[in-house]
Amino acid sequence: MGTTAVYPGSFDPPTLGHVSLVERGLAVFDRLIVAVARNPLKSSLFTIEERVELLRESLAGFPERRIEIDRFEGLTVDYARSKGAVAILRGLRATSDFEAEFQMAMMNRHLERDIHSVFLMADYQWFFISSSTVKEAASLGADISDLVPGPVARKLKGKYPGKG
Repeated sequence: MGTTAVYPGSFDPPTLGHVSLVERGLAVFDRLIVAVARNPLKSSLFTIEERVELLRESLAGFPERRIEIDRFEGLTVDYARSKGAVAILRGLRATSDFEAEFQMAMMNRHLERDIHSVFLMADYQWFFISSSTVKEAASLGADISDLVPGPVARKLKGKYPGKG
């Protein structure tokens, strides 16, 4: 069966940093589930359906048998358990990421001792980007095509017509 990890996130929108983490996660785990979280308390630029589709298009070059794109709502550890995952994969960019991720990992560990949190540092070329900064730059007309997969760049242009 092999080891399965869940890579959860809002992915609003997916960036090349996310794609890099998927690639590196597949070097560690046999199977990776990229799970788009539905958070009713957060307002998103893209619908959950759009984010799932953008991930499918952006990750189309990866082996289908090793990757799954899904959506979920609720506790990540409950979702990971339901999928038979042994780990939750998270990316870290800066020390501010670490503090929040550490707290989440400790809560997840408290709730489910058999699912481990695994952190990978962002690749240096993606260290400075986040979905939020990409959206902000795109909304102001910046060319973000070197920060996101092609399908995402096209969709962002549609969200901000007349910019860039």
